[in-house]
Amino acid sequence: MSETPSQTSGRCPFPHAAQAVPNTQDAARCPMHANHAVSTHAAAFDPFSDGYQQDPPEYVRWAREQEPVFYSPQLGYWVVTRYDDIKAIFRDNLTFSPSIALEKITPTGPEANAVLASYGYAMNRTLVNEDEPAHMPRRRALMEPFTPEHLKHHEPMVRRLTREYVDRFIDSGRADLVDQMLWEVPLTVALHFLGVPEEDMDLLRQYSIAHTVNTWGRPRPEEQVAVAHAVGNFWQFAGKVLDKMRQQPDGPGWMQYGIRKQQEQPDVVTDSYLHSMMMAGIVAAHETTANATANAMKLLLQHPRAWREICEDPSLIPNAVEECLRHNGSVAAWRRLVTKDVRIGGIEIAAGAKLLIVTSSANHDERHFADADLFDIRRDNASDHVTFGYGSHQCMGKNLARMEMQIFLEEFTRRLPHMRLAEQQFSYVPNTSFRGPEHVWVEWDPKQNPERANRALLDAEVPVRIGEPSAHALSRPVVVERVERVAQDIVRLRLVAPDGGVLPRWAPGAHIDVECGESGVSRQYSLCGDPADTHAFEIAVLRETDSRGGSAWVHDTLREGMRLKIRGPRNHFRLDEEGRRAIFIAGGIGITPVSAMARRARELGIDYELHYSGRARANMALIDELTQLHGERLCVHVSEEGTRNDFGALRVDALTRVYACGPARMLEALEAASAAWPEDALRVEHFAASVGKLDPADEHAFEVELKDSGLVLPVAADQTVLDALRRANIDVQSDCEEGLCGSCEVRVLAGEIDHRDVVLTRAERDTQTRMMACCSRAKGQRIVLEL
Repeated sequence: MSETPSQTSGRCPFPHAAQAVPNTQDAARCPMHANHAVSTHAAAFDPFSDGYQQDPPEYVRWAREQEPVFYSPQLGYWVVTRYDDIKAIFRDNLTFSPSIALEKITPTGPEANAVLASYGYAMNRTLVNEDEPAHMPRRRALMEPFTPEHLKHHEPMVRRLTREYVDRFIDSGRADLVDQMLWEVPLTVALHFLGVPEEDMDLLRQYSIAHTVNTWGRPRPEEQVAVAHAVGNFWQFAGKVLDKMRQQPDGPGWMQYGIRKQQEQPDVVTDSYLHSMMMAGIVAAHETTANATANAMKLLLQHPRAWREICEDPSLIPNAVEECLRHNGSVAAWRRLVTKDVRIGGIEIAAGAKLLIVTSSANHDERHFADADLFDIRRDNASDHVTFGYGSHQCMGKNLARMEMQIFLEEFTRRLPHMRLAEQQFSYVPNTSFRGPEHVWVEWDPKQNPERANRALLDAEVPVRIGEPSAHALSRPVVVERVERVAQDIVRLRLVAPDGGVLPRWAPGAHIDVECGESGVSRQYSLCGDPADTHAFEIAVLRETDSRGGSAWVHDTLREGMRLKIRGPRNHFRLDEEGRRAIFIAGGIGITPVSAMARRARELGIDYELHYSGRARANMALIDELTQLHGERLCVHVSEEGTRNDFGALRVDALTRVYACGPARMLEALEAASAAWPEDALRVEHFAASVGKLDPADEHAFEVELKDSGLVLPVAADQTVLDALRRANIDVQSDCEEGLCGSCEVRVLAGEIDHRDVVLTRAERDTQTRMMACCSRAKGQRIVLEL
């Protein structure tokens, strides 16, 4: 329990924290890394401060934006704050060892250590903090009870407990959701899941909190001895309960499953391992779920519109849970030990250094989550959050937590839709990693309880959904505020929120998916309005001669005041806002995303030119406003007038990016011209893909090895990689499934890819490091993916 010299080797020996003024000359440079200055912000960073406890992502916003990797002299850790850096760390559990994940953040004094020793405390490595090669064999051996099909057996128990606890306060009109339900139910579920006998549950409940304070908190010296006694008792009692379980190894529960696995693999599932997992499992399954639900209820009730929507439509709950976990999850940060000299976010970090990876900050990274601070229960990539970690050490109990949270929200929205937050100050137990309010007081008028008028609603159940969210859950209702004819066969639509509220912000190049009527047809349309207008989305739609049901429906059906459903916005055609020079090329209706890009380039002061081609001016949308906005920077090429764009004459150097959207012939000509340009200069948005239905006669079967999951999946000749992943319960985002949108991109570690998408550039394809799972395939017999 005390830190060893090897564990402290990553800590800067210079006592910065003792300095009265953080930005004095002595505190400004870390002697362990002579070339790395410690900024004022970094010197003041304190994860035990009220600012971090109240809102970790906001507390480190400065870092995310200005200094994404910094050294904290107070903590003795390097702190990592951006999504891509943190996901890369999770992916590489050899360079970034999880061995310190459960190490005490505050070293225990000698008296407390002696107390722990007197109890024979010998906490071993668990799935959370175990290195390879031991970790994956144990994880695979113990994984089965966590799969969705096995978790279904626990659903009735979770529903029963949830209803019983709500019954206790439903008629009182006021409750502390944490004390009166959210603390106890997840703990009871955890104990049932583990298989703990009923008679032992109460005592184990009492001990679990001490373990959390001991590991992640900052107990004062006078508290450490008392905490150590509680942890020691917890350790001894957990051992006694485990011995009792051994007497009935055929009983239900994860620990009994582990006992049976021990008989098959005694070298993998050892006695000490089971004892440690018994203790760690209670804490892991209990506190994270309790805190996550408390955070979710606080968040939802602070956003009445979102609360009202899930009350009216419970099918939105699964994705609302994901957005709650992203926006305000219960795990603020994890820790890793650097095993070799490495570079993170451009910073050189030496072997032996310790990392605090602030996952809650990653979940608010604008580079991955558009309008990241917005709480949006229809966010299409909400489940990309790293609250559960990622890769081989991703939380095994994630789906149990999701099940509980969905059932809790279902019960609250059905029985207490009129619930509201009471006036209160929210407090948090100071610690670096687990985070949730100590109390969530709510109020309601019991006379308005819906069940008083309709007892039948108590029998309603919303199916628990684990994995990919349904399209319906991501659909956003909007109202057509204006329909305007802007060219021959082209209408521009202005779409607003039904209540007049704000819509998610978007960046130039983004698109939305429009659900076209009741047929289930969904079509993608680029946004062409002003990104600064947060109250509306604007799209321009060309009536296609051979419409597949989308554009014709828009033209023939949509009128002002009508409602429709959309998904998004999403962006796979981004403008490089740090670029020095840009050439924008649009053909026909391809002007829609390009117009927003050109507007943004003008605002940023980027040197740019805009080329717009069409058959006739009457067919060219937005041409008047483009002329007014861009003046001489706009070059119009009209076939009827004998003017054509000469791509070979474009001046494209290493500092220039070319952005193009238009018909296939135009893009093919650009691709040919780009062969003489600097690599990767051309960025393209396509109207359509050439992906068709798989013909097994023209395909071959192959295998997909998932490095992080330890699985090898067969992919049949008539099956996509995406289909194979879904069947194996591997969550991968997807949308168009035509190779158009890029949402199903996965990283490739080995094997040659038969690329069939229209998202990746030529240079990106040549690297053989990325593929679209919905359409691309292996050229050989096996590929290895980073999943």
